[in-house]
Amino acid sequence: MGLTLAEKLLSLKTNREVRAGDIIVTRVDWVLAQDGTAPLAIRQFMRLKKDVLFNGHRVIFFIDHAAPSPRRELSNDHIFMRSFARKKGAILHDVGDGIIHQVFVERYVNPCDIVVGADSHTCTAGALCAFAAGFGSTDVAVAMAFGKLWLRVPESYEIVIDGRLPKGVFAKDLALHIAGKLGPGGATYMALEFKGDLIEHLSMDSRLTLTNMAVEVGAKTGIIELDDVTCRFLEERGRPPRYRDMKADEDASYARRLYVDANDLEPLIALPHRVDKVVPVSKVEGKQIHQAFIGTCTNGRLEDLRITASILRSRKVHRDVRLLVAPASREIYLKALREGIIDTIVRAGGVILPPGCGPCVGVHLGVLGDDEVCISTQNRNFQGRMGNPNSAIFLASPATVAASAIKGEVTDPREVLS
Repeated sequence: MGLTLAEKLLSLKTNREVRAGDIIVTRVDWVLAQDGTAPLAIRQFMRLKKDVLFNGHRVIFFIDHAAPSPRRELSNDHIFMRSFARKKGAILHDVGDGIIHQVFVERYVNPCDIVVGADSHTCTAGALCAFAAGFGSTDVAVAMAFGKLWLRVPESYEIVIDGRLPKGVFAKDLALHIAGKLGPGGATYMALEFKGDLIEHLSMDSRLTLTNMAVEVGAKTGIIELDDVTCRFLEERGRPPRYRDMKADEDASYARRLYVDANDLEPLIALPHRVDKVVPVSKVEGKQIHQAFIGTCTNGRLEDLRITASILRSRKVHRDVRLLVAPASREIYLKALREGIIDTIVRAGGVILPPGCGPCVGVHLGVLGDDEVCISTQNRNFQGRMGNPNSAIFLASPATVAASAIKGEVTDPREVLS
């Protein structure tokens, strides 16, 4: 019996064949934490009485959740992180560099890496054929100290996607479709392995959206096989991959399978307060909104901002709507400036936020008022997610959010796409 992609990646790192269900100790390549989780991980590391990190060049901290800080308590956490990183030789990305998951794929991860992150959306990096998963701060502290971690090899859920995305349908709609089919616990502690004709033709930006949302169905990680798209992405960034081929075996054993014909999809939206409460946008058209948010580790990439600008060009944001746009990284922000995307958004009435997670996690820069409705490109719409339990969040693609911002109500993007 062949190996799944998850089994292959973990077998490679442990130097022996491992199977789903095995308990293993694996070497790790990268350890990540952000300002919401790093302070606890650092304190747990200190309790281990270790003087040095396993490799300071492989431990990375990011200040992105409260960037810039809105409160003195968070400012003090940032000081604590900076001081520790300096003393121990860890890498630190400070305010303005961008969101942990975007900066990490831009600058660090490679195929076949094992990535341990103190953030549930660490699975985003699986788009580059890495085994990347979120862990608790204590596990992360152990990885910081020893460069190793124990885990159970996950079963794999094969998701085959064929066809092409119709007009007005994007990777976020596909991710929402999968969330609606599987439900919040439909793939608990499993590895989602995305493959199929559509995946082969998806851009890296779109692939990152899919793997980012794997955790929303309970998965430990989401992975896409190494192919030409991956290699081109890495070569353009000056880090050609060590491997050129990494795929699941044809006779691999999967715990479950899902087939999706992308040709049948339409623009989708997740209703409050569940990611899996997914319906066609056409079913909710006309619902008044007060805020529209485009950004986050799910949809703050250049492709997303280009789509946004294409819809906003020569149009204006509705007078009763606040459109907030946050590039996912400094690199994306600069590229969007050079392409005139930022100019288009601002002229339309949008507000550009610094790269970071503030509105998505309800820390600052977009906290909702009582009874307000936000349509957002983020990955979660739990009650209170954006800082107020008396508000409501709808999840949709950048195209749907931009179209809705113009009309002041939930709008099918096909109405405004040329």
